[in-house]
Amino acid sequence: MNQHTDIQAFLDQDQKKDLLRLLTAGSVDDGKSTLIGRLLFDSKKIYEDQLSALERDSKRIGHAGDQIDYALLLDGLKAEREQGITIDVAYRYFSTNKRKFIIADTPGHEQYTRNMVTGASTANLAIILIDARKGVITQTRRHTFLVSLLGIKHIVVAVNKMDLVDYSEEVFNSICENYKAFVTRLSIPDIYFIPLSALNGDNVVDDSKFMPWYHGQNLLQYLEDVHVVSDRNFEDFRFPVQHVLRPTLDFRGFSGKVASGIIRKGEQIMVLPSRKTSRVTSVIATDGETDYAFPPQAITLTLADEIDISRGDMLVHVENQPRAERQFEAMLVWMDETKMDPFTQFFIKHTTNTTRARIDHIRYRVDVNTLEHSNCEALSLNEIGRVVITTNKPLFFDPYHKNHNTGSFILIDPISHNTCAAGMIIDKLNAGDLQSRIIDPESKRLIDCGNSLISSQELEKRYHQKGVTVWITGLHGSGKNLFAYTLERRLFDQGATVVLLDGSTIRSGLARELDHSPADRAEQMRRVAHVCRILNDQGIIAICSFISPKEDIRDQLSEIIGNERFHLVYMDADLEYCRKNKPELYDKADNGLLSFLPGVDEVFDVPLQPKLHFKPGNLSTTIEETMNYLHQNKIFPID
Repeated sequence: MNQHTDIQAFLDQDQKKDLLRLLTAGSVDDGKSTLIGRLLFDSKKIYEDQLSALERDSKRIGHAGDQIDYALLLDGLKAEREQGITIDVAYRYFSTNKRKFIIADTPGHEQYTRNMVTGASTANLAIILIDARKGVITQTRRHTFLVSLLGIKHIVVAVNKMDLVDYSEEVFNSICENYKAFVTRLSIPDIYFIPLSALNGDNVVDDSKFMPWYHGQNLLQYLEDVHVVSDRNFEDFRFPVQHVLRPTLDFRGFSGKVASGIIRKGEQIMVLPSRKTSRVTSVIATDGETDYAFPPQAITLTLADEIDISRGDMLVHVENQPRAERQFEAMLVWMDETKMDPFTQFFIKHTTNTTRARIDHIRYRVDVNTLEHSNCEALSLNEIGRVVITTNKPLFFDPYHKNHNTGSFILIDPISHNTCAAGMIIDKLNAGDLQSRIIDPESKRLIDCGNSLISSQELEKRYHQKGVTVWITGLHGSGKNLFAYTLERRLFDQGATVVLLDGSTIRSGLARELDHSPADRAEQMRRVAHVCRILNDQGIIAICSFISPKEDIRDQLSEIIGNERFHLVYMDADLEYCRKNKPELYDKADNGLLSFLPGVDEVFDVPLQPKLHFKPGNLSTTIEETMNYLHQNKIFPID
């Protein structure tokens, strides 16, 4: 009984330990994996079978001579062991009497920048290794910049391999001064310098007898004592709703993780975007109901009022609300093998909210090695830039430096569904700045002339299509409308932006006062043609289904819309076929109840040179031939 009590007490104490997430970063051969391996070894956190395997592998494939190669504890991939480098992010967990740790060993190569960003995304602290023989190098500056970009507030600068410079205090002090001179350009509040030798264990877990001049903490002591709890935002309550919980008819709760701030039972909250308010009636955590909750707890809240709330909504305090914007600036890390296409409509995943987003502008690209800014049209793999993003619906966010959880997002490719970028929101877009960017003298001249600021080339890249008019002609009953509506559906399903116009829709509004006489029919066609031209100017495909019986009128339509944009399709059905399809209509004409019906009391001119010519038959074949025509003529898709 006593033994059981002791074990339970130990487990309870272990559960209450604070968790520190950290990463290591450094150049190739700076000793990141060796340092972590030594940390695990000296803190007695390696099982006996692991130790035996480590001793055996060190003799067989190690890179430390006759000594144990501690890096083998971390470099798990075959390629990593063969090359002696870290490629992927390796995570290790260990615990001491004071704290629990999750360590991310990140690659040092520039080509694996995205891997380092992934490992750093949840870290509270970064250990940046510097080879004492080389000092502060380009990779050191790159890793420090990435750590700063990701908002990590605590850095340990571990000057490694001090044994190879005779444990020189002068070398250590020189490296510290060089690093301080560089890091003043970045906003990192807490930096701690430790001289050590990972291979020999100096100042890793045990103090070094070879560096009596160093009076600071060793690495493990610092990691156990560093205060990171206050790094969390406990001021701004943000609760993105992940799930509406309805286990019974009498219970309705809203589940999710507290992103920031503190929520208490009885407090008033506001729901975004509806801005409805209510009062919290209960806070339910994993171990039952509680009086309050804080980040990063997963909880369920119940409210006093019945409010329409769903996934993606956010609960906040009434007097403390986040930004609610569709446009914002962000730092973007491109993580996809495929180069950015600025005209793609990405999916943006922000907290529990997903919507469409586009990249409006790349302000500059950052050289991660020199921190210099340069202009660019698109970002490639591992490149970082400051961008302007517009979303389809407002996001509820805080600047990243203030709140990591509500200030970060990812972009997802709509076709491959790959995560192609990770972003950190700087702040909402300054409207005045945007206006000054677009209203330059040339833009003003275009506006004065009534011309759009968006070029046809930009529209084509955005929509992946050309703005054209597919004009379908033929007798009543020839199948024009069935073909037109089916084509519209097919184009829409494949991602085209398309508008359909036909006789019934136009006569119900745009040509409401016109009859079916030849003169009024010509006027109706003229109006439709001008609408089509406007749509085509905006990059939109227009599908028109009209009899348009006269060849000279069709020629005029082509001139109004533009000969290169006008694509005539002739549905070639004889009068007998059409009568069978529309018997009531033709009966009225035969009985004198309807006038000006082409094919009966008005001539229908057979098109002389239609772009497409179809006989009645298989509709699916007609659609396929039309889609092939659009593709071959680089109308849709144009890629």
